[in-house]
Amino acid sequence: MSPAGSGRTSIEAIGQTGIGPRPVPQERAGRSTVSRLVLVLLGLLGVLVFAGLGIWQLERRVWKLDLIARVDQRIHAPVVDAPGPERWNDITAAGYEYSHVRLAGRYLGGANSLVQAVTELGGGYWVLTPMRTDRGFVVLVNRGFIPLERKAEFERERGGPTAPAVIDGLLRMSEPGGGFLRKNDTTGNRWYSRDVAAIATAHGLTSNVAPYFVDAEASRMEGWPRGGLTVVTFRNSHLVYALTWFALAAMLAIALARPMIGHGRRRGPAR
Repeated sequence: MSPAGSGRTSIEAIGQTGIGPRPVPQERAGRSTVSRLVLVLLGLLGVLVFAGLGIWQLERRVWKLDLIARVDQRIHAPVVDAPGPERWNDITAAGYEYSHVRLAGRYLGGANSLVQAVTELGGGYWVLTPMRTDRGFVVLVNRGFIPLERKAEFERERGGPTAPAVIDGLLRMSEPGGGFLRKNDTTGNRWYSRDVAAIATAHGLTSNVAPYFVDAEASRMEGWPRGGLTVVTFRNSHLVYALTWFALAAMLAIALARPMIGHGRRRGPAR
């Protein structure tokens, strides 16, 4: 037999025995297409999520700039009398918080409420004491900050100075519920937020109590509590966060587009 004939016989044998390249089964090709489609859809969802987070950060930036401007205007405004009962229904954070107000009256006897706090002076407590104003209603006054080692001293103190007092400070809104992952313990007198209603109830004050509290300004007198530690400066990094989210959205969109562009180039122009 000639070599050429032998070669043809070998090729025919290979074809008959099924050795050599086989077509990809249609089922497997279908699964591959579905997988690619799912990945593309997930990628598009990621682009939308990142872009949405960027837009949200821009909205937060607008809110933060408004807050900064509002607080700056209010803390430097002339002091006014703290709002009385006739205005309590209208009090909102947007309308009143950080207003520069004045109280005149006497602190009520009874235990202080110590609220856990972290300030520029370190960890410790806010000392909240109810004051009955000369106008007849009660306001919780945040007299200031004490360090941890002063806790026992102010737990024993019975309701602050007894002499009439005039307090200038910033109006603050109630902080109901407690702190992060910590609820206020009203029966144990353990406080993680300045919850006006709960603290007033713990003091037995159930009527004519203002729905806000007042952060006292720094006193000229040395010692504790230390007032004037209200945070009135706010970080505003929302533009950086927004640009980060938009950059992630753009990178993911490019990553999705590149395979499709490359596939189109490989196919070339239609003939």
